[in-house]
Amino acid sequence: MIRAVICDDEKAALNIIRHFLDAQKLPIEIIGTAENGRDAWSLIKREKPDLVFMDIHMPYMNGFEIIQKMEDSKVIIITAYDSFEYAQKALRLGASDIISKPIEFGQLRQAIARAVGWKFTGNEIVNTILEYIYEHYAEKIELETLAGITFCSESHIARVFKKHTGMTIVSYVHKVRIEKSVQILEDGQMSVKEAAEAVGYQNLNNFYKYFKLYVGEPPASYVRKKRQA
Repeated sequence: MIRAVICDDEKAALNIIRHFLDAQKLPIEIIGTAENGRDAWSLIKREKPDLVFMDIHMPYMNGFEIIQKMEDSKVIIITAYDSFEYAQKALRLGASDIISKPIEFGQLRQAIARAVGWKFTGNEIVNTILEYIYEHYAEKIELETLAGITFCSESHIARVFKKHTGMTIVSYVHKVRIEKSVQILEDGQMSVKEAAEAVGYQNLNNFYKYFKLYVGEPPASYVRKKRQA
């Protein structure tokens, strides 16, 4: 479960975000709220949330000042000021995204997906599985484990997952692993073999097979083109 806090001096914004998370059955737990900058910073220091919904203009301390003090949490800035300058500053300080008030559900959904690194569905079971995959993609993921965390049968989760994602669970795990390996290879700090092992492939042939399937070319060729670009 993703632990989140909402920092906004407008109760309407707090309620909209809460309603959206509840309605979409997202694996996000609101562990606290704050209506001014001073309380927001205290809350963030104490709870160390994974995700922060942050207004810019709040009493005592603004959102930009708080972001500068933060370390690990992902931040989605929420503001009534539709300003390119604000957006630039927020992203420069490390915010994952910025959305304008009044808050629209579609915009909020996209911002959350960008912040946490994966897309949600409208199904609670599938969202739980997706969260587990993105946290454990480098490990061996068993249907039995996924059935256990969702309290459903293996056949049911396999059917529901494919219905909502268009992919089998196994294929989705390979897709995530390859996406992560691409990020590692583009960073340039690991060899192809090291990248394969880092995302869960002990068999290099399997890594080559799925890399070519999802990227369209072998990893060595992909790396070479990136270096030449």
